[in-house]
Amino acid sequence: MTDTFIISVAREALWVALLVAAPILGIGLIIGLVVSIFQATTQIHEQTLTFIPKLLGILIALVIFGPWMLRLLTSFASKILANLHQFTFIK
Repeated sequence: MTDTFIISVAREALWVALLVAAPILGIGLIIGLVVSIFQATTQIHEQTLTFIPKLLGILIALVIFGPWMLRLLTSFASKILANLHQFTFIK
């Protein structure tokens, strides 16, 4: 097990984590921005106003992107488990 192998596995793990988190975080960011623009124009500064739209948006994003996220995670996990012999120090 070399340093480059460990770095490549860590890089792939971080890339998978970024891809899995990106749709949910993106939807939350867009909804938060729209609600804050609405709050700024109407001067309604209620902190709980952003909670329900974000919750619904993230739930819808999970329903839409959930199967893709699950496929991505299971393919990464199966790749790691298939190459488990490379992670051991026993030769």
